[in-house]
Amino acid sequence: MAEKVGPYAAFGIRDFRQFILARQCATLAIHIQATIVGWQLYDITHDPLALGLIGLTEAVPAITVSLYAGHIADVVPRKNIILTTISVLFLCASSLLFFTLKPGAFILAFGAFPIYIVIFISGLARGFLSPANFSFMPQLIPRHLYANAISLNTTFWLIASIVGPMLAGFIYALLGISATYFADVILLVGALLFYFSIPGRPVPPASDEQGVRQKIKSGLKFVMKTQVILGAISLDMFAVLFGGAVALLPIFAAEILKVGPQGLGMLRSAPAIGAVVMAFYVTHNPIRRNAGKVMLVCVAGFGASMIGFGLSTSFIFSLLMLMLSGMFDSISMIIRSTLIHTRTPENMKGRVSAVNSIFVGSSNEIGAFESGATAKLMGAVASVVFGGFMTLVVVGVTGWKAKKLRNLDQLEGDH
Repeated sequence: MAEKVGPYAAFGIRDFRQFILARQCATLAIHIQATIVGWQLYDITHDPLALGLIGLTEAVPAITVSLYAGHIADVVPRKNIILTTISVLFLCASSLLFFTLKPGAFILAFGAFPIYIVIFISGLARGFLSPANFSFMPQLIPRHLYANAISLNTTFWLIASIVGPMLAGFIYALLGISATYFADVILLVGALLFYFSIPGRPVPPASDEQGVRQKIKSGLKFVMKTQVILGAISLDMFAVLFGGAVALLPIFAAEILKVGPQGLGMLRSAPAIGAVVMAFYVTHNPIRRNAGKVMLVCVAGFGASMIGFGLSTSFIFSLLMLMLSGMFDSISMIIRSTLIHTRTPENMKGRVSAVNSIFVGSSNEIGAFESGATAKLMGAVASVVFGGFMTLVVVGVTGWKAKKLRNLDQLEGDH
């Protein structure tokens, strides 16, 4: 039986508190930068394709280095990797700030190209940061607090994801683009200071494989043979791939719900608000039994919410469906993260988290493409409904084939 802990037990550990503060600063900075870069590039190019290229320019290098970055996170002190990558992000943010000031404004005579170079470098840094962050956190807390720490970490990450874009818009409207990039820089300095204040942890004992290729291959093999992890990752990947409607929200706001840009902002915020509410709930009411069935039900609930959203012609009902989708997605994300932490050996967490990043992270961009392609073929409503239906099919097939995931009881049981 899992040991009962208070909803904020992990906060009793000083290093975990510093980690949360560091990640809050970094996440706020990343979202501020993403928001303001999109605005700046569209202002320079007046080309919608330029906005699509932002995600691609950052995602491609991040995905490309993920497996190697996961290997590095298992053989190099994770704090060192984090400090290095945050320093690179700081230099990138400083460069973007420099481009907006008089001494550096001449750079933009080359158009958007210099900004894309900075975004590409940021993508490389984030590709190394993600597995290092993921595998560093469990080194800061005892095993029985994993689930509690993951719930808290997810909650505060979601809050920063909501506040970041809002903060960017507020600072930009009040003080302009240079001040917004300056806030980005200051937040990354804060992240560096908080991470630096955490004592380093030793590298886990090396695994038996020889050579980089064999070590990377062993991480992939571990995921493929561990049914509960493979099933959980696959579920989330296909839910995002088929069920995500975010890319089509402008169409729904303009043509179906007719709520304009203000309504679009509310629609985009609704899933994250639902996710934060549910993450707080799970923090106070941890998932103690039937974890596998809970995850399957939640991913099915996500698909059903997408179908409800796609068929809705009511703005209020659409907001409700999107909030529900965020609530269901939050639970599946917490379960997946806890499974990876508790079922993966310490000296393999970097590699396994990298595989997770590739599976789930890349499906966001591919999912946006899938939504756009099916919307072009069959219309926006049919595209969202089809995606939700396919998510339900994936849940059914996974529940049938992945019996170990379906029958999983306690998240923190023996592996």
